This record gives sequence, structure tokens and C-alpha cells, in this order.
Amino acid sequence: MQIAVPRESRQGERLVAATPKTVGQLVGLGYEVAVESGAGVSATFSDEAYAEAGANVVDAADVWKADVVAAVNTPTEDQIAAMRDGSVLISMMMPAAHPELVETLAAHKVTGMALDAVPRISRAQALDVLSTMSNVAGYRAVIEAAESYGGMFTGQVTAAGKTAPAHVFVIGAGVAGLAAIGAAVSLGAEVRAFDVRPEVGEQIESMGAAFVQAEAAQQEVSADGYAAALTEEQERLTAEMYAAESAKADVVITTALVRGSAPRTISAEMVANMKPGSVIVDLAASGGGNCELTVPGEKIVTDNGVTIIGYTDLTSRMPQHTSQLFGTNIVNVMKLLTPGKDGELVLDFEDQVVRGMTVAHAGESMWPPPPVKVSAAPAAAAPEVPQVDPAEKARLEAEAAAAKARRRVLGAGIAAVLVVLAVMFSPASFVTAFTVFALAVVVGFYVISGVSHSLHTPLMSQTNAISGIILVGALLQIGSTNVAVMALSIVAAAIASINIFGGFLVTYRMLGMFQKEV
Repeated sequence: MQIAVPRESRQGERLVAATPKTVGQLVGLGYEVAVESGAGVSATFSDEAYAEAGANVVDAADVWKADVVAAVNTPTEDQIAAMRDGSVLISMMMPAAHPELVETLAAHKVTGMALDAVPRISRAQALDVLSTMSNVAGYRAVIEAAESYGGMFTGQVTAAGKTAPAHVFVIGAGVAGLAAIGAAVSLGAEVRAFDVRPEVGEQIESMGAAFVQAEAAQQEVSADGYAAALTEEQERLTAEMYAAESAKADVVITTALVRGSAPRTISAEMVANMKPGSVIVDLAASGGGNCELTVPGEKIVTDNGVTIIGYTDLTSRMPQHTSQLFGTNIVNVMKLLTPGKDGELVLDFEDQVVRGMTVAHAGESMWPPPPVKVSAAPAAAAPEVPQVDPAEKARLEAEAAAAKARRRVLGAGIAAVLVVLAVMFSPASFVTAFTVFALAVVVGFYVISGVSHSLHTPLMSQTNAISGIILVGALLQIGSTNVAVMALSIVAAAIASINIFGGFLVTYRMLGMFQKEV
């Protein structure tokens, strides 16, 4: 079967649904790949690069005759009409907002698979283009803010004086929000973030930002597992918190978008109270904007000098990497649809992911899909715990602690006696070797315990090379005429070799994480 990648027809679109790298992966699945001439030019991918990757470079008319068409945005009605009966279209479609598109696909007997309708379940994460786009948009939002902000994000101390770091406030800690937090922190800004879901506070802090605590303004979770609607009091408290944080911030990044609609988080009054020169980047501009003054698609400056960025093409402003990530999502979709890796597409509607993203098939509308089935197995009943009187519980715990302490003292005493006997009745060479061993244990304990846990892996990957000393000693003793000594030497050599090669293997893998792909 043939997969075709068209040149995007939307005005200003710079993305492409496949890169030379992902073309090679599609060819590896057994497909013949055709790419429209010039499809990747805006994303810095030439026709020659596609041809070298194994694709056929064709004109626009041939693209729409393919068995499968993979695109970023939904094609026009004329382009859909040019597709063959029974062919498959894979692209972003927003079927909930565009029911007429579903009817058009059904009328032309085209199987439509919406990339933005992939069920939000764990095994479908590699297909999720919404997360891909949100991640890029969050990163690009910080780049746009840095360009418009009149100062540096990081604080500096120089001979000419010092500059304070920029204060960034991020509203929402979804994929886009966390990406924005990471980018702003990496630039040296002081970042604060808020989300109505209290459970994401740990994620915010793990990215190096401060989680704005506003417990009374945070959502609760209802019985069905979804976030409950905010009460009027919670909305008022949230607005007060937004006003206080935005007034202190140099940059505000808003990311709240609910099913394509943007709730209002920053009012005109809040903007009026912000500092001149500050910046608002509204990532929800496509849904109307979180800021009351946002103009979708444009950058404006208010009367008090606040820049409001409402660009709706942030992902297209980073076309090379966005296309690569988007193309990888397409590859993962095709892997799911090609179980035999033989170039034959299989639509298994028993698969929740396939069914969830299919909006039309064989002349019929298949939108909306049935609810995703979730395992309804009842949780195992917790065993009954007998009630214990607090005083009795405290007494039992005290007795257990005392018994443990006695065991430790007894064990230490026995160990001390054995060491004394060993020193008294052993040759001088043993005493010397044992002293070195004991000192090495003590020094090693304090050295390793004083190192941060996050550095243990790189530390041990290098210090395990010290096992080379053990290896040398073991090799010297392997030729011993004493069978016991020889056996112990072989075991020591084997274990030391594992430590040495394992340590350097860990180092090699860690260094590989920081190497650029060629």
C-alpha cells in the first residue's frame, strides 16, 4: 500500500506530516511512501532528502490517489473529493467542532482517522499529537516572551552592577504549562505556577518552580473521577490570586483550554495593574483567549505598556522539530495499524484506540465513538484490622524498640569478641590486612553517604573501576596450589569484572543521553 504526504494548504502552515527520518520508518513497515514536491521545504526538508530516505517525490494530483494520506491539518473538501473510495485520511480534524467534515468524509467513502481524537489512555500516549503540539507550544511561548520582554530572564552580577531575574507566572500545569516552566527555569527565571488540580504541585516543584498554594481555590475531585466545577467562592478566590500574582510578574503564560474553549483567567483590570514592559503569552488564543484583551493571531501592546501575545501558530514557528515529533506520532499510528509490518493496513475496530480515532468508515459516520472501556474489577476488600487500645499499642511499640536495641548491643558485642580473638590468634599479616579493610569500610561509608542520591549512579559508574585492584589480586592468586584460594580467586575475578564492565556500561549509556543524533 502507498502512504502519501501532501503539502499543507493552510495559509502560513510550515509543518509537514513526515520527515526524511520518519519516511524511512514507514518504508521499514513495508509501505511505499510518496511525498508531494515542496511539502517539507518550509520545515527545512528538501525533496532530495525525502528521495534519499526512500520516498517518491510526486505532484499534488498523485498525492490524493494514494491508499493512505497523512496530513497535519484537515484537507479541503475538494482535496477530499479527489481521494479514492475506501482510502484512509489521517490528520487532525476536531470532529466534535466540525461535524460537517465527518459527513463529507462519509459521503466520499473515505475512512477518516482523527489524530486529535486519540483516547487518553496509557498505551496511546505515543500517538497523542495534542501532547506533542502542547509541548512545543509551551516551549515556544517562553521564547516569544523572552523576545518581547525588555530584560534578561536570568539574574546577573557584573562589574557594572547586578540585574534581577525575570519573574514568570504560569497558569496551568498540563503538558504546555510544564514545558513552559521547564524552558523558563532553564533560562534562569524565577518561576511560580498554579493549577486548579492540587495533585500537580509535586510536578511543578520537580521542574524547579514554586507551586502557588491556594487551597481554597483548588478543585475537588467528584465521585466519577473528574474535576468538579468551581463554586462561585472558589472562582472569586482564584481571581484574587491571579490578580496578585500577575501584578508581581514580568511574564504571565496562560494555558487553560477546556475542550477547545478558553476560560477567562486574566481580566482587563488585572492587565491594567501589571507593570509596564511585562508580557502575557496566551496559549489559549485559538479558543478565544484566557486574557480578556487577547486578539487571536496577533501581538498587541496595551495603553499601560503590557505586551499581549495571542499567536495561534506557535508550533509552526518551530517547524523542524515539530514536524519530526508529529511525524513520529504518525509512524506510531501506522505501527498500530500494521501488525504484520507487511505494508498492509488493518482496521481493528475492537481496538479501543483505533475505534476512538475513527470518525468515518465505509460511507458511514462513526462519530462520536463509544466510551472507552475501563476495567471495572472491584477492588479487593481490605482485611479488617482489629482495634488496638492506644496505650497498649504504645507499650507494644516500646517493647519492640527495646528488644531491637538489645539485639543490636548483643550483636555488636559478639562481633567485637570475634574481632579480638581473630587479632590475638592470627598472624601479623592478617592484622595488617584487616586494619586496612576496616578503615576502607569506614572511609567508604562516609564518602558515599555524603554524596547526593542523584549523583550515586555516575559516581559508582566510575568508582567501580576500583574493582580493578581486586581483579589484579584475584589474577595473581588464581595459580595457587590451594584449591580453596584458587576457587575464591575465580569468584573474585568474575565479580570484579562485572563491576568494572558494568560501571563503564552505565557511564556509556549516560553519555549517550547527551549525544546529538547524526
